[in-house]
Amino acid sequence: MEFVMNASRLSSDQVAQYEREGYTLFQQPVFAPEKFNRLRAIFEENLDKYGEEDLDRIHSRDERLLEFLLADEVLDLVEPVVGPNIGLWSSHFISKPPFTGKATPWHEDSSYWNGRISTMEGICTIWLALDEVDAENGAMKVIPGTHLNGFSDYEQVDAAKNIFGSQIKAELVDESRAVTFELEPNQCSLHEARIIHGADANTSPRRRAGFTMRYFPLTSKINRERNQNTRFWLARGKDLTDNPLEVREAVTLQQ
Repeated sequence: MEFVMNASRLSSDQVAQYEREGYTLFQQPVFAPEKFNRLRAIFEENLDKYGEEDLDRIHSRDERLLEFLLADEVLDLVEPVVGPNIGLWSSHFISKPPFTGKATPWHEDSSYWNGRISTMEGICTIWLALDEVDAENGAMKVIPGTHLNGFSDYEQVDAAKNIFGSQIKAELVDESRAVTFELEPNQCSLHEARIIHGADANTSPRRRAGFTMRYFPLTSKINRERNQNTRFWLARGKDLTDNPLEVREAVTLQQ
């Protein structure tokens, strides 16, 4: 598929879907081929170095990733749903190996981040496919329209079979409404932090790897006490609430 870079990368229908249902898919190349290949090479290097279980907040250890996290190709996807003033919240390489990749139980990102920021509203995750992702190898699934709460009741699950040790109580999730995100490498999904989502275990012979890139509107206020060991970057625009943001040399504050 040909790589095309436009000033506004999401259509009005995609923005409306995101606002209404809490997600949308961008089934076009996010990066030019050579840039995507460099990102994949960085992923493979970090996977070899840290293993599948230690790839969270990865850009704080490998600042080469800021080239991608703060790239216009990504921020032009984020701005229509987050606004013009954008902070980089976190990033995470996710790799589920063939046959043994654990399930991701139904959850809301917001439930794990509760209290770390003034509001969960507006936090957006881009899930960039590094491998082909489909139902067979454990693609992410969402329950559309569940992004207006974000704090469901949880129950314990078997941590040996799941990435997390808890999940939203089964009776609260209508799995018949689930939508599966099937993506080619270099395509992505966008989802709101409060939406209910999860993924089946990878029982296929193919790896399932992705890069999550998470952003928040700079109208929100970071709780410094709850984020003492976390680094945040200015991604675009200007900070409106005196957040503890780092500024990459290639990123300048707009006046």
